[in-house]
Amino acid sequence: MQAMYIIAIGWLWVVLLMAITESNIVAGVLTFTFYGLLPCSLLMWLLATPMRRRRLAAKNASQPSAAGPDTETVSRADKQRADNTGQ
Repeated sequence: MQAMYIIAIGWLWVVLLMAITESNIVAGVLTFTFYGLLPCSLLMWLLATPMRRRRLAAKNASQPSAAGPDTETVSRADKQRADNTGQ
């Protein structure tokens, strides 16, 4: 995971140096945004997806459900079964 951050920082540094050498400030900002920030943020978000899923699964596994099974659904199903067998 740390290697991903080191690579991202290196890429942003290279793009910053490219942006500094642009002829005007608008071109520099656009270069940094479209060559650096946007692709790097998208890549970091995509590469971090498995970690986010593992963290969410661990969080859901550690939290027991508040009400247990859905008692309203179970009781409705029991009532339907009782009605069907009684008729």
